[in-house]
Amino acid sequence: MKKTALSTALANVRTSTPLVHCITNYVTVNDCANALLACGGSPIMSDEPKDVADIQTICGGLVLNIGTLNEQTIAGMHVAGKRATELGHPIVLDPVGAGASALRTQTASELLDNYGVAVIRGNMSEMKALAGAAATTRGVDVNPDDAVTDENLAESAAFAKALAAKTGAIVAITGAIDLVADPERAVAIRNGSPIMGKITGTGCMLSCVTAAYAVANPNAQLEAVVAAVAGSGVAGEMALARMQPVDGNASFRTYLIDALYNMNGEALEAVARIEEV
Repeated sequence: MKKTALSTALANVRTSTPLVHCITNYVTVNDCANALLACGGSPIMSDEPKDVADIQTICGGLVLNIGTLNEQTIAGMHVAGKRATELGHPIVLDPVGAGASALRTQTASELLDNYGVAVIRGNMSEMKALAGAAATTRGVDVNPDDAVTDENLAESAAFAKALAAKTGAIVAITGAIDLVADPERAVAIRNGSPIMGKITGTGCMLSCVTAAYAVANPNAQLEAVVAAVAGSGVAGEMALARMQPVDGNASFRTYLIDALYNMNGEALEAVARIEEV
């Protein structure tokens, strides 16, 4: 994959300002909105079942994040998912904690089976739960045994491509090494910072940013998702570079959003570390 595809995807987000409807968890909703604004998109948040069909009608895409499920959000996700599918809007599914509880796993599976999910973004444990091959999960965090490493990279890439073929969605598995795959290609991304795991919501923010990229790049979906994931990792590296001895994870969170805001195509191309697997 040419790195110029990354800067093109970013430029398309900046110029089109895609409006993304987010049904996300209440732990991270504010950061998700700010991350979308920072990358060049525009957020709108609603999970009320009587509201979401109209909201989705005026949007370009939809994020379904199951991090804090309740009866209202589940109902709202189904209404919004149905409407987005009818309109052909890309849906990003974030199966937070799939495998940790029956409700989470069932809800994620039903959303995936019934609506036109374009991208699934999660860690390897969550992806295995969706695929029916789950290892034991650690809440919403990846099980260390499931982490993508250099030793299992080829095997993990094959799994990602198989899941993409099974679901019809682009699969984005995030971790120390990220993988983005369609049925034919898998791309490994080696950007990021360990501190990204020390704040709540980096994955949730990425799912929302990914939706903006998917909306803005309808004819280059794999490249769009790679650009979103690589850009998030590069932003993490930029945030880390700003850290001072007195700074902690709260400062890092602010620097991360700043880095998304200040990202440009030249920097993204220069720093992104991507390779086809």
